[in-house]
Amino acid sequence: MRAGGRTRTDEEAWASRYRAESRPFPRPETGKIAVKVIHDYGDEVMKVFMV
Repeated sequence: MRAGGRTRTDEEAWASRYRAESRPFPRPETGKIAVKVIHDYGDEVMKVFMV
């Protein structure tokens, strides 16, 4: 968000990036979620799961 020319950061959301558990989110209407994992060398894998 921008306010008065400065950017405000949601500190709680920023800190949660390093958690091993996802932040809560509503169940998607499609019944699917995608999980992407990126390791230290930059390789990535994505998998779609039914929920």
